[in-house]
Amino acid sequence: MRLAVTSLLALGLLTGALRAEPVDLELVFAADGSGSIDNDELRLQRQGWADALTSKDVLDGIRNGPIGAIAVAFMEWGGPSSQVLVVDWHVIRDAASAKVFAEKLVSAPRGATGYNSISNAIDFSVRLVEDNAHEGTRKVIDVSGDGPNMNGRPLAAARAEALAKGFTINALSIRRPGGRPGGPGGMALEDYYAQNVIGGPGAFVEIADEMRPFAVAARRKLLTEVAGHEPRVRFTER
Repeated sequence: MRLAVTSLLALGLLTGALRAEPVDLELVFAADGSGSIDNDELRLQRQGWADALTSKDVLDGIRNGPIGAIAVAFMEWGGPSSQVLVVDWHVIRDAASAKVFAEKLVSAPRGATGYNSISNAIDFSVRLVEDNAHEGTRKVIDVSGDGPNMNGRPLAAARAEALAKGFTINALSIRRPGGRPGGPGGMALEDYYAQNVIGGPGAFVEIADEMRPFAVAARRKLLTEVAGHEPRVRFTER
């Protein structure tokens, strides 16, 4: 009887593994939806990611991967108890599948409240990946925000646990108009993210500001994440 039970459990695990859909990348967009982001800024961020994901550059990058598909989910974070799954997992392999995801993203209602728990957003993103039905060669959490971690459990602990599980964490620093530093103690926000948020193979920080609008920064960042390295040919910024 014990042998039969063991065999059934092994078969169940094997069946589950076989059912996992292979993709080149499992990517969670972890976007700032906290109180410092007004409704216009929220729409700008979502539209920027939607446009990036449906751009020819990014779609070409996806098609050029070994499998030719990535799995993406989009969540927004606020305070420690406010992480909202805006769009659940979608597999993107062509313009049609990207358009479905993008349309859901720009039309979804706002949900996150409170202020700045990047640590809890990382924890939430890790769980999203661990519980999905995909198996990616790489696992990336894409944090974007306009301020530092303020609440929730220690950021260093959340970051370390994600990295230990094989995740890469990248960041997009949104500089506020007028060049306000954004980080604690007058530190530039991109430096804070570089020191405290990002980690893992090839981790990097992108910057969105008045010189490089969010839509451009998002597309540059996503193209790099899809490629898994700095692309040899960059798109023309426009």
